[in-house]
Amino acid sequence: MEDFNNKSYNSLQKKTYNIFQDWKINEGNIKGRIVLVLYRLASLIRSKKILVIFFFWYLLFYRIFVEWFLNIEIHWNSKIGKGLRLEHGHGTVIHGDATLGNYCTIRHLTTIGIIKHDDGSYSHTPQLGNNVDVGASVTIIGGVNIGDNVLIGAASLVVRDIPANTTALGNPARVVKRHEVAEVSKQISYVVE
Repeated sequence: MEDFNNKSYNSLQKKTYNIFQDWKINEGNIKGRIVLVLYRLASLIRSKKILVIFFFWYLLFYRIFVEWFLNIEIHWNSKIGKGLRLEHGHGTVIHGDATLGNYCTIRHLTTIGIIKHDDGSYSHTPQLGNNVDVGASVTIIGGVNIGDNVLIGAASLVVRDIPANTTALGNPARVVKRHEVAEVSKQISYVVE
């Protein structure tokens, strides 16, 4: 398929392309496929006021089915790049202002959200780069930036920036290994093929 990110296509064409990318990446994962198709459609509807007027019922369906029954909360305002791999997904929460790059992998019980400060204000949301692989039960909170080609170990708490081409783990997460770009792309090769 053609890469729409480098050309000037309208948002409908880009979002449709993202649906096909998500579908391909989540082969064999029917729950991930269903959730991401429903998310992309909700995101498309929410992006245009006229669509919200005619398809408000779909947004209600999305909230009830995906969030309540499937227990996956991916807000339709989240900016998610193409090729998101959602493994299991149960208990996953992605804040509405969060940004995920292309070809990220998110596992169950992952939270990507904000922090409420003592004065009642809220932090910025996390920004994940391309090819970020997030382990199970990871919490990424606050205005952190995670670089490209990052592996985050299971049950980590990310509250500080993580540079590109690294592995981070722990509570709080810290960099434990730096990678060559070729080494990281080999580890996540199932995404690019």
